[in-house]
Amino acid sequence: MTSPGTESSTEPTPEAPEPHDLGLSHDLPTLLNRRHAIGLLSVGGLVAALAACAPTSGVNGDASTGAPTGGPSSGDRGDSQADVGSGEIPEETGGPFPADGTNGPNILTTTGVVRSDITTSFGDSSGTAEGIPLTFSLTVVDVSGEGDAGTPVAGAAVYAWHCDREGRYSMYDITDQNYLRGVQEADADGTVTFTSIFPACYPGRWPHIHFEVYPSLEDATSATNRMRTSQLALPQAVSEAVYATAGYEQSVANLQGVTLDSDMVFSDGFALQMAKTSGSVGQGYTATLRVPV
Repeated sequence: MTSPGTESSTEPTPEAPEPHDLGLSHDLPTLLNRRHAIGLLSVGGLVAALAACAPTSGVNGDASTGAPTGGPSSGDRGDSQADVGSGEIPEETGGPFPADGTNGPNILTTTGVVRSDITTSFGDSSGTAEGIPLTFSLTVVDVSGEGDAGTPVAGAAVYAWHCDREGRYSMYDITDQNYLRGVQEADADGTVTFTSIFPACYPGRWPHIHFEVYPSLEDATSATNRMRTSQLALPQAVSEAVYATAGYEQSVANLQGVTLDSDMVFSDGFALQMAKTSGSVGQGYTATLRVPV
């Protein structure tokens, strides 16, 4: 297992470092004491099985694809070249706004990033993302063995991020905010749950949520340790209902201008990436996705 990254997002002063400057490594002893042994044992076999599936694609994509640009300011191309086994969730691009150290900032080394509610900024940032409430859960299962159901990967870590109601990404389009980003450790069922808001639809891209899967919290400090990068797609009917509400006006036309078949990520198939949703505009929505790796 590759050692996790140790760099922090800011350099603490020798005299009296602030807690938020110490990075995720500062939080790990407390976070892992309760389930450390279980988490590492449950993913040990999975790490070996997926060694060949580590992402190898670049951040900005393959210019030879001729794919249109996506996102508010840069390309978000489906440029993955990773080898994915049959029945596993597709490997996808992390896009130009991952904040995992592969393209600019690395939020993974910031104390406070391990959280379930990602609607607010944390650390040196403050602010709340406005929008229709969305709670989404990802269940990581190892399908390398026998059987179709797979084995829940307890102790795995998932980093999730997405754009805000206006289609902007924190730490890039909004440099003084880091909301709508967070890391969670999978429970005994392999599930992580995030409280967030429904993301916008921006030009060229279907409504989606990015995520990276790591063997453990200890590994979730450096993108080099990730074993799968993919995206969750949100259903059209639910998206249309959300975009009819105040604040999402730009998403109406953007959604009309893209289809799952034209989207540069989901056009080659989205059966394993389409979330199951329930709820309403008034009460908020819940989305779930099984993540076979």
